Amino acid sequence: MKKIIIAIDGFSSCGKSTMAKELAKEIGYIYVDTGAMYRSVTLFALRAGLFDADGNIQREELRDRMHEIDISFRLNPDTKRPETFLNGENVEREIRSMEVSERVSPIAAVDFVRAALVAQQQRMGREKGLVMDGRDIGTVVFPQAELKIFVTATAEVRAQRRFDELQEKGMPACYDEILRNVQERDYIDSHREVSPLRKAADAIELDNSHLTLAQQQEWLRQRYLEAVGSV
Repeated sequence: MKKIIIAIDGFSSCGKSTMAKELAKEIGYIYVDTGAMYRSVTLFALRAGLFDADGNIQREELRDRMHEIDISFRLNPDTKRPETFLNGENVEREIRSMEVSERVSPIAAVDFVRAALVAQQQRMGREKGLVMDGRDIGTVVFPQAELKIFVTATAEVRAQRRFDELQEKGMPACYDEILRNVQERDYIDSHREVSPLRKAADAIELDNSHLTLAQQQEWLRQRYLEAVGSV
């Protein structure tokens, strides 16, 4: 069966990564979490003190240090899922913190950060057989992708999912704070000058506000089978 590129875009905390991971595992494709890449740059910037007292990014300092950032994905032998490594360190837990969540959208809007990560993402897709999720995969990274999905859900549903996820991991969580962060990220992601979040003209939309994980996975699997059947 011919391999394709599957691009899954959508708003924050709407379950894109979970869907993409499960599909990739089921069909034997490589999975790339682009959100984790931007979160890793954000974590690096936080650790390096590249945000000022008002939370603004010190752009020139970050530009000068981009060469110090190496992001990779490694398969966890126990869970069989990819985990994110920043300069050789497993940061899968750290990049999901609220501190990173509150800073990642401004980092993702920086032109030279996006240029560097998009170039890396495009290199990953040369051989196809790839599932990638993010904000601009079907519009900028792989406009030629054979299957494009755009996922959405209400802000309240997404905030509750994020709250539950953090609680399950034993991490501090406040629903109202998470809801505010989700709404702010939606605005920033949709209004940034570089690669704003938008649905590709040929993307299939999925509103999963009231769908179970099993229902989402079955829907996505059917879209994949339809796509490979038409290649």
